[in-house]
Amino acid sequence: MERLVILGGGESGAGTAILGKQKGYEVFVSDKGEIKDKYKDVLTHFGIDWEEGGHSEEKILNADLVMKSPGIPDKVPMVQKLIANSIPVVSEIEFAARYTKATIIGITGSNGKTTTTMLVHHILKQAGYNVGMAGNIGDSFAKMVAEYSYDFYVLEISSFQLDGISKFKPHIGILTNITPDHLDRYEYDFKKYIASKFRIAMNQKEEDYFIYDADDEVISNYLKEHPIKAKTLPFSLEKEGLQGTYLKDKHFVIKTEQGTMEITSNSLALEGRHNLKNTMAAITAAKLVGIRKEAIRDSIQNFQGAAHRLEKVLKIHHVQYINDSKATNVNATYYALDSMSTPTVWIVGGVDKGNDYKVLMPLVREKVKAIICLGMDNSKLRHAFGNAVDIFVETYAMSEAIKVAYKIAERGDTVLLSPACASFDLFKNYEDRGNQFKEAIKNL
Repeated sequence: MERLVILGGGESGAGTAILGKQKGYEVFVSDKGEIKDKYKDVLTHFGIDWEEGGHSEEKILNADLVMKSPGIPDKVPMVQKLIANSIPVVSEIEFAARYTKATIIGITGSNGKTTTTMLVHHILKQAGYNVGMAGNIGDSFAKMVAEYSYDFYVLEISSFQLDGISKFKPHIGILTNITPDHLDRYEYDFKKYIASKFRIAMNQKEEDYFIYDADDEVISNYLKEHPIKAKTLPFSLEKEGLQGTYLKDKHFVIKTEQGTMEITSNSLALEGRHNLKNTMAAITAAKLVGIRKEAIRDSIQNFQGAAHRLEKVLKIHHVQYINDSKATNVNATYYALDSMSTPTVWIVGGVDKGNDYKVLMPLVREKVKAIICLGMDNSKLRHAFGNAVDIFVETYAMSEAIKVAYKIAERGDTVLLSPACASFDLFKNYEDRGNQFKEAIKNL
């Protein structure tokens, strides 16, 4: 019996444990921190051996295969020891993909991947397809493969998950964009991060498809130097292509080998230029799997976006409060500020991931009337924007930030939470941050 060791007892760890047990592995889960009760219950229910609060080397180095949770960097000593002992270390998507014959649509990118994943899933599901959604969103892919037999999977895939693949390939790969993010994991080398994102296409064959943003220079330049085997379908707001998707007279035009389809772009449920792009990526994939024009059109009109992503919370005294807690990098916040059409009180800050705030300066000057910082260390933000706005306030709790925003905002303004940073200094995660934002507004 082969031994499968899983490092990390979270969502992907527990899911992989269930699937591993089902496929006849001897499974052991080891977590350096604490395992949440809900995952302990799952492991106990399936009779899976686990430990927390540290790694027992003797129980790990005898593995035939190791699945490492995406949050664990390659440079930690335990992973280095496994590599030195030639024990294969893979990510959950690599492991789970071995056990499904479903058609996989894999989506990665610095921003927009959650919205695009949800939209592709929504279109397929509304069209009556037997489809599951997993990866960085909802249940783990491994758990779904263990419990369901879907014909299609729409997977949101992070660069960390792609770092741990060897044979995994999606039939349709989507790359939404590439901007500097998570550089702390890539030795602050943007080239390494770009290469990591492109791993989504590394095993694709001529019969597969690769959908990408042709307006993104980073992607276009990389493709010129590193051609891929899959058929490429670019989408663009700026150029019209021979194949791919573009805008013409308020219509999306999708050209593939199967022909051309036009869909009106007038009544999109999602606002903002970046959502036009997310929609283009999604409808290109939908056409490739054979969904009819009417079904695609209806789906993009009635789609509800991702939580904590430019989510309108409440209007109080003619001031709109918007929760964009999922904006954990500068590029996501750029989109958010770009889509503001009223004077904006901007709540920003958290754990800085090596951010360069310069790109936001033109938008801050044009749209932002006040900045409220929300983080343990706001010095970099103060340095970047302290002189750009009249009001600059530092706060250390969400309730405090909202009280300040309420005082500053006037009729017709918008209060925007778009942190551009990770949340771990004051919150559990970006969801917790967004939920506290919504709660604090309701308490005004």
